Amino acid sequence: MRVIDTDPAHFNTAAVAESDARRITLHEQVFNNLRERVLTGDLAPHQQLPSEACLMRAFGVSRVTVRQALKDLVAEGLIYSQQGKGSFVSAPRATYNLSALLGFHEAMQGKPFVATSRVCSSREVEASRETAAALHMKRGSSVLEVKRIRCLNARPVSVELSYFPLDVGNRIRGEDLTQDIFPLLETRGITLGRSRLWIEAQPCPAAFAADLSIRPGEPVLHMSRLTSSALERPVDYEHIYCRGDSYQYKVELRRHPY
Repeated sequence: MRVIDTDPAHFNTAAVAESDARRITLHEQVFNNLRERVLTGDLAPHQQLPSEACLMRAFGVSRVTVRQALKDLVAEGLIYSQQGKGSFVSAPRATYNLSALLGFHEAMQGKPFVATSRVCSSREVEASRETAAALHMKRGSSVLEVKRIRCLNARPVSVELSYFPLDVGNRIRGEDLTQDIFPLLETRGITLGRSRLWIEAQPCPAAFAADLSIRPGEPVLHMSRLTSSALERPVDYEHIYCRGDSYQYKVELRRHPY
């Protein structure tokens, strides 16, 4: 557990000066500075913030001002407090509503975290037996494989392997695949219908541990997702490996669904 540097020179004084120009309150200046450092990953998850006294000295503000800034950061979910211990940076968590078919960035809209994606590879491969069966293709058929790493606040939270039949994959070749593929497919004339999702906990495969900054064998949430078009044709089969401390799924269950 690390405590952040309280040297005033290491705080974003330019942002504070800009805030002064806009005449925002002192607690907003402190809030904006700390918020930016959390969102950029400068402050790591579970890292302890300096004491209120240290923040008072670093920013040249009162205790009331510091407490209001910390309260606002807690309300936004960026930090949490432990009585008698202090304040700590929250680990960013991706929350999905399972009642809607959304891509990663669509699901993160409105959340207090910075969501980014990195494309590791996009290549044509031979479909495995499982992938071919899921996509209703002959075993050994070629598919487009896309590997991406999803991040929140610059922290990797999941690795995704997506497989598309070539006639579907060809529609998105050369496109910016750091964005969500679902809306991209729809702009290319493929209307999506529904997805089937299988979720289980399992040890992280060695091939993906480094991508998630964890050790091989640590528990991850593994999801298999098969997405079909409105005409019931399978168009996207995915394996998603999620850090266990970074994903949360919500679903509403009814006693009498009909």
